[in-house]
Amino acid sequence: LTGGSDRKIHLYNPNTTSLIQKYEKGHGYEVLDIAVTHDNERIGSVGGDRLAFLWDVATAKSLRRFEGHGARINCVGFNEDASVMVTGSFDATVRFWDLKSNSWKPIQVLDEAKDSVTAVRVGGWEVITGSVDGHLRTYDLRMGTLVTDLVGHSITSVSLTTDVNGILVSTLDSQIRLFDKSTGTCLQTYAGSHKNTDFRVRSCVGGPGDAWVLTGSEDGKIVAYDLLEGREVAVVKGQHKEKVVSCVAFHPKGRQWVSAGVDGKNMFHSTFAHAISVGRCEY
Repeated sequence: LTGGSDRKIHLYNPNTTSLIQKYEKGHGYEVLDIAVTHDNERIGSVGGDRLAFLWDVATAKSLRRFEGHGARINCVGFNEDASVMVTGSFDATVRFWDLKSNSWKPIQVLDEAKDSVTAVRVGGWEVITGSVDGHLRTYDLRMGTLVTDLVGHSITSVSLTTDVNGILVSTLDSQIRLFDKSTGTCLQTYAGSHKNTDFRVRSCVGGPGDAWVLTGSEDGKIVAYDLLEGREVAVVKGQHKEKVVSCVAFHPKGRQWVSAGVDGKNMFHSTFAHAISVGRCEY
């Protein structure tokens, strides 16, 4: 799934690079984030129009539209049973939307951030957010507690390891840090060929056994680091014409991965062993 400045969401088959479905006639400005429910039946999207949409995957129809944020919405996520959609915005708030009721108002608003909320991750009773104010916040909704970790630099990306015990955080000092979720201890720092000082560049953990940390870069490179050792293991160049590579993602079970850049291309890749692109689609 991809979303972009054309205000549309595209669903591709990565094996054939063919377009399966388009989700359009919703957003009036660029699409800034997409999330999929755990049953793969619905999609949540947010964008520069300050709106959040809920889509049916099969029919490509918009099911719900939510509004209430005072500025563009940067990120979106779902809880495990897809009963609640969570959005984070440039207005420094995180809002919870009840998908089982007909209400259009948020059921909860978190306003502890002092600047734009750039990332949100939902798991179990916990909601983890990253903000431009340099703080990583973990909300335990069941216990009603908030744990705040000062990262010290503006956060552009937050993702979880497969065992959900680690939090991977990208910041605007061209570094990526792995934190222990329970203690807040920084376990590893990743810095090398990737550049991230001005734009939102996302990173992720993946590969066999969560062996790699993968990130885009503002100079068009895609860089992989060894998760445990922190060393750079691969650099892929020339895939996005030296434009910003804003997003990367691993296949949850295989070795394949995807990158997307401001050049409007989505690149499907094989393993890092050969750093060969196995498919390309453009829009």
